[in-house]
Formats: sequence, C-alpha cells, structure tokens
Amino acid sequence: MTMLTPRTPAKLAPPGRSRRERKAAELESRTRLVGEHLAGISAGPGVRALQSVDASAAGLTHAEAALRLERHGANTVAHERAPRWYVQLAKAFRNPFIAVLVFLAAVMYWQDPADPGVVILSAMVGISGLLRFWQEYRSGRAADALKQLVTTTCAVQRRAGSGSAPTTFEVPMDQVVPGDVVKLAAGDLIPADLRLLTAKDLMISQAALSGESLPVAKADTRPQDLGQQATTDPVEADNLALMGTSVTSGTATGVVVSTGPDTYFGSMAGSLVGERPQTNFDTGVRKVSFLLIRFMLVMVPVVFMINGLTKGDWDEAFLFGIAVAVGLTPEMLPMVVSANLARGAVAMAGHKVVVKRLNAIQNLGAMDVLCTDKTGTLTEDRIVLDRYLDVHGNEDGEVLEYGYLNAHFQTGLRNLMDQAVIDRVGEGEEVVVDARFSMVDEIPFDFARRRMSVVLARNALVGGSGPGEHVMITKGAVEEVLDLCTHMTDRGETVELTEQLRWHVTRIAEDNNRRGLRVLAVATRTVDTPRDTYCVADEDGLTLVGFLAFLDPPKADAARALEALADKGIAVKVVTGDNDLVAARVCADVGIDVGTVVLGAETDALDDTALRALAARTTVFAKVNPIQKARIVRALQAEGHTVGFLGDGINDAAALRDADVGISVDTAVDIAKESADIILLEKDLTVLEQGVLQGRTTFGNTIKYIKMTASSNFGNVFSVLVASAFIPFQPMLAIMLLVQNLVYDIAQLATPWDRMDEEYLRKPRNWDAKGIGRFMVTIGPISSIFDIAMFLIMWHVFAADSEASQSLFQSGWFIEGLLSQTLIVHMIRTRKIPFIQSRASWPVMVMTVLAVLTGLWLPFSPLASSLGFVSLPASYFPWLIGVLLAYCTLTQLVKTWYIRRFGTWL
Repeated sequence: MTMLTPRTPAKLAPPGRSRRERKAAELESRTRLVGEHLAGISAGPGVRALQSVDASAAGLTHAEAALRLERHGANTVAHERAPRWYVQLAKAFRNPFIAVLVFLAAVMYWQDPADPGVVILSAMVGISGLLRFWQEYRSGRAADALKQLVTTTCAVQRRAGSGSAPTTFEVPMDQVVPGDVVKLAAGDLIPADLRLLTAKDLMISQAALSGESLPVAKADTRPQDLGQQATTDPVEADNLALMGTSVTSGTATGVVVSTGPDTYFGSMAGSLVGERPQTNFDTGVRKVSFLLIRFMLVMVPVVFMINGLTKGDWDEAFLFGIAVAVGLTPEMLPMVVSANLARGAVAMAGHKVVVKRLNAIQNLGAMDVLCTDKTGTLTEDRIVLDRYLDVHGNEDGEVLEYGYLNAHFQTGLRNLMDQAVIDRVGEGEEVVVDARFSMVDEIPFDFARRRMSVVLARNALVGGSGPGEHVMITKGAVEEVLDLCTHMTDRGETVELTEQLRWHVTRIAEDNNRRGLRVLAVATRTVDTPRDTYCVADEDGLTLVGFLAFLDPPKADAARALEALADKGIAVKVVTGDNDLVAARVCADVGIDVGTVVLGAETDALDDTALRALAARTTVFAKVNPIQKARIVRALQAEGHTVGFLGDGINDAAALRDADVGISVDTAVDIAKESADIILLEKDLTVLEQGVLQGRTTFGNTIKYIKMTASSNFGNVFSVLVASAFIPFQPMLAIMLLVQNLVYDIAQLATPWDRMDEEYLRKPRNWDAKGIGRFMVTIGPISSIFDIAMFLIMWHVFAADSEASQSLFQSGWFIEGLLSQTLIVHMIRTRKIPFIQSRASWPVMVMTVLAVLTGLWLPFSPLASSLGFVSLPASYFPWLIGVLLAYCTLTQLVKTWYIRRFGTWL
C-alpha cells in the first residue's frame, strides 16, 4: 500500500534558536509536507488517488476498514488536554516566592519546631496555592463545557465482502479510514481529507481553514478528471475537500486520502499541543520576582552580620535575619495575584468572557496590538445585497426586479447570494411577484458556466408584448454573462453592445470589485418562439440589464468599538485569509486607515527583521495562511508589543497559541478554543473592550500591591540596618516582624476589590521590573526617615534607651511601622491626592481600619506579653499622629516630583 503522507522528519531548526522558534519551524515544515502531498494528489486523476490508498470506487469491505482502523488509528487530531487535577495543584505552587517562603519556614522549623512563624508561613503558602488552583480548575471546566458533546457521523460506502454490492452506512467520523468512499450532501462536515471522485453543484465553506467568508465552488468532476486549476495550496485545489470544512450545497463522493494527524488540519493541530510559549505576564512576574529575591539575598546577610557583630548573639541574629527575610519577601504576592486574577475572571464572566488561563487577564490589560480576523468580528458574517446598478453604475429598481425573479423562481438549492436578493426585497423594495408570472423551465447553475437561468411566462412584464410571452432571466459571473450579451439596456432603451460599451460596463463591474463587492451580472432575453423546454444553447443573444453587488456588511457597532479600543491605546490589525479587495473595503467602512494591504505571500520572501518592520507599519494583511498569521504575531512581539489575537478557525490556532493572549469565541472550532486563553460568548469587539478594562484593573491592583509592599519592606529593612548599627538591642523581635507583616498582608487581601482611577485604564499597562526597583528605592527610604524619627522620640522622649526598656522601644516602633505601612497604601494606590481626589473602595477602607485597630490593640491585649509588647503611655499617641501626618505629607510631595520626573506612578 502506498504511503499516505510523507513521513520524512521535519527539518530541525538551528540549535541556537529558541524552543518557540523550533516549534514554529516544525509546524511550518510539517504543514508544508502535507500540503505538497495533497497538491500532488490534486494534480492526478481520481483513479490514481484510489490506487494510492489501495481502494476502489465501490468502497472498502468491512474487514478492510477494521484492519485500516487498527493500522492508522482513530480519525482524530491532537487535542490539548487539561492536566489532571493533581498536576494543576502542583503547578499552582510553582512560584519563586512560594519557594522562598517554604525554605524560610523549613529553616524556622529546624531552629524551633514550636515557632509560630512556621504556622504563619505555611498558612500563607497553602492559601495562595489553593486559591490559584481552584480558580484555574474551575475555569478549565467552564471552558470544557462549551464544547458540544455530540457524536458526529458521515455517510460511507462499504461492502460486506469483495464481491458484494456497495451499501451506504452512517459511521462515526473517528472511524473513517484511508480508502473509504464518503458521500457528501448539503450540511455535512468533511470528515477527513478527500479527493473528490464525483461532484455536482458542490459549494464548500472553507472559512475555518482559509478565512474566506463565502463558500467556494468545487469542480463538477468525474473519477478521471484532473483539477481544473493547478495549485500548490491544497485549500485552493478545486477537487480536494479538506477536514474541518463543510458542505453548503450540492452533492459529491470522495475517497479518503488522509485521516487524523496526517490531514492538513491535523498537521497544524499536532504542533499546537505541549508547552506554551512564555507570555508577557510570565516574563514580567519572573523579572519582578528575581529582582526582589536578589535584593533580599543582599540585605539579609548584611543585617545578620551587623546584628551578630554589634550584639554578640549570633543565634538571635540568625533568627532576626530570617524574620527580615520574611519581611522583605512579598509573601502574599502569589495570593494577591491569584485573588486579583480570580476576581477578574469572575468580573469578566459577567461581561460574557470566559477565562481559561488566569494569567491571560493581565495580558489582556497589557495588550497594545490586537490582531483580528475580519469575518464575524468586523462584519456580520452574512451576505447582503449592497446595491443594484444599471450599466452606468446607477441604482436601478428594474435590475433588482429581474434579479429577484431569477432567485425566486429557481427550483435548485438557493445559495447565499440568491437568499440575499430575496431578503433585500423582503426589506421593503417595491417588487411584486404577480400570479401572472409562472415558471416554464430553468437551466441550473454549474461551475463550468458559472450562471443559471430561469424562463418565465408573463402577461404584462415591463417591455412585454402580450400574454404567453416567455422571458429568459440569466444571472451569473460577469465575464460569462457578458460573453453571451449582444445588447444592453441604456436608460430604458435597448442598444447594441459595442466594444466600447463592453469596455465601459466591464469597468463598472471592476470598480465595484475593487470596492470589495462580489458582483453578478443580470441579463434577459425575450424568446421569439416559446416552447416547454430550454437548454444551455438558448442562453445566447442576451441583453445586459445591470449588476447586483453583494457584501458581508460591517457590524453596526464595529466602528465605535474600534474607536474605543484606539482610545485605550490598542492598535487593531486585520489579519485575514479573505481576499485583499474585500478586506480593504470592510476595513475602510469601519474607519480603519487601510494604507497598503499586504498579502500573505509577500511575507514569505522576508526575513524576520524585514517582517518586523513591515508588521509595525501595516494595518491589513490579506490572504494569509496559518503559518503566516503566527509569524506576523511573533514579529509584532519581537518589536516589544503585547499582542492579542482574535480568531475562531483552524487557520487561527497557531497564532492564538503564539499570541500573548489568544481570544476565541464559543462558536469557534474546537482546536481554536483549545488554543485560546480567553473565550468570548459573543464575537463582539465591545465585549472585548470590557475584558480589556477588567484586565487593566486586575494588573493595576496587582502592581499596587507589589509597589506598596516592596517600597514598605525596603524602608523597614533600611530602618533595621540603621537601628542595628546604633541601638544596643534588637529594634524589634523576630515574632513582632512576622506579626506586623501578617497583619499588613491580610489587610492587603482587599486590594483585588479596589477601584482604579479612570486615567489609569486609558493606556495598556505592562510589567516594568526596572520601574519597580526605581520606585522601591525612591519611596522606601521616606518611611525610614520617620522610623528614625520615632527611634529618636522613643530614645529621648520616652527614655527607651537600654535593654531594660527595649520592650517599650519595640512596641512604639511596631505601632508606628504598622500604621505607616497601612496608611501609605492610600498614598500609593493613586497618583491623585488620597481621600480628596481619589478614594479607595469600601473593602480596602474597612481592611485599613481593621489593620490600624489591630496594631493599636495588640500592645494592650492579652497577647501582649507572649509577643513581647508592653503598654504605651497616652503621651505617645500625639507624637505618633504627628509622625504619620508628616510622613503622608512628604510622601505626597515626593509623589508629585516622581510623576513629573518619570511620567508614571503605578
């Protein structure tokens, strides 16, 4: 038996390339090999295709089918399966900060198993990981529920034995094997890659593979026929029907030449499973995490050495160093990030957006380039009659009348353009089908003629001469109809169609084509000798009446949605498989500055550097295949953009996977939904806009926590360094530091419910590790100034200047440190003046009050002695209020300077 698909290993990318680049090269190589194989089958006669799979036109026997099913496996393509729950659980704890906390907890347990800090750190780790696991697990199940759990079958011709007559059976699609003869009819899904053996009036929707909005005609063929057009692209071959497409009209039989992973669809799907590329979110979190960890690794040894050398108690210095490490670690970051993302996922679900991967929420907010297909996103994904024109390009109701009569009286299966004409008349145009018109005969559409005609009997049609007169109305492709015309209607009169006039009417049609319209010509002929039957030879001597022009209309709200996205700093690029003229027209209609449309084939000749430059300046890409789409996405990412891709077809899957955030819809093909990070329950850019705002809110609240905690912790550690160098006792006990961090971090759990200033939501937001470091070293030392001020107050005013009074000193600094940390939240959460120009949400306000009350209560509580606290005198609190007011004032002044200097805050 001849091999179905070349099994030559994909040519490996050079070893210096990244895994992502190697994966893309494998996809390209594999898809190219399969395409070449199918193109070769298309170029030969059907009998040769039968021979290549060792089959006959009568079909396989049941025994042969069973053997082939065992040999080739089920007719399914690779799908990305969600990992088992315990794998997801383990991944939820894979975080650098969690690793640091686990290490610190282990060290503390080793030192003292009864240390309460061990329980505190363990609780932080457990809550953070479990929260993230549960949200992702629940989101995955919600996304899986979108799939339709139905068994799809197809009609296959098989025989009981080698001498038996063939019988048609309905078999599940996953049991189709190479060599099966499949029968197709309107509405059928193509179960595998087929070489057509016979076909009549066959129209196939290939939108999922090519992005072409209209169904394409396949050749009326017989087993010996070759393809009517030579092509190296299997999607364009007129005698191939590929897996993932569907029949819109007509009938056909075809032999299965490839199944499962060997199909054109399968070659793409097989390269999409496995580890996903690092997204903008992943890279940002990693950079920020290691920035803070590096800072901790420098500061903790310094604190340890200073305390050991100045105090002489190395065991105590070690425990204090561990406490400082905990203080420097934003231990609640995994939990706050998870809570933020979970909160965002719930909020987005209310806006008809299902989040499959939580990290995608932040990427959605950071997105500054959206690549989208055209059909169904910018357009309504339906065909309408846009205009009906006379031979001079002016609207003419008579053209609509003839077009309607042709569509109304035909008895064959109406195509989308026939239905569009009928729908247009139903919208109120003045066309009356009188009982005086009756059907005489029709000459059906076929793909060789590319036209169809009806013959009507009339009594009083415009221009008629009397009862019983027959009129032929022909509608079809402009070239084919014009070739049959000898006259045309010009302002109500019939004139000879001279060469000059023929050039004129051809230009009218071409002008409409250039506007992205699909144009059909309408012509008539009054029959001199009426009879009962007519044939193709009678389609001659026609009079051209005019043209019908069709369009997939833009959505009414598309222009507004695009404008809203632009206002929020998102550039929209259209990347479609449809033709350039249609794409340019639709984009212009919705307000996109089209510029020069670039064809997918043009990108193949460019290296990565040239493509990056081209992608940056191009708005519309047309006739783009799956590999080219993914390459365009990667080129934009290489330019530093956070790229979203919105698509719903098989041809979008690779780009969806490579994008920072892949966006699909619930009506998309399964492979597109699996490749996507976010699924819209409506294919609407307005829905996406709401998701973007939620993404930015989620990111803003996350970065809020990081900057608050990083700057506050930096200030505290700087204060510890100063105190350790000059004070003869520990400035704060290790357990106090842990409790202070715990109270502060619990208060920060309300951060996901905070609101963001409207100005912040207007621009894409991205991770900036350098900016976080700059913020930390600028704002952090402000707290140290007032910590040192409190040291001096406790030392000189309250005489806490010896080891005997160290508990008073430590209690005073504990309260000041916790309250300053808590209040600074309101200074940092907005670039405006807090409480006056911008107020936090009520959950944040409540948690702030609770944290302040807890800090004030602890030194006076029953827990005070076990934690090392003592009661503070009433005279302490006026000093505390003065320090806190001065702290907030200076922070606001520095904030104003910082915004002027660096142009940013959060």
